[in-house]
Amino acid sequence: MSAENKIDDLGGKTKEGLGKVTGDKSTENEGKLDQAKAGVKDAADKVKDVFK
Repeated sequence: MSAENKIDDLGGKTKEGLGKVTGDKSTENEGKLDQAKAGVKDAADKVKDVFK
């Protein structure tokens, strides 16, 4: 996982945790979405590497 994707993933986990603690479902879901985006970017990067 690239550093940028790892930062996005960590930020998402932080948001998700904050949302759970505060009971804010919107922040929790936003964190989950950020983690999913990081995973998709990582997968796309791996596909690019295969075709280099």
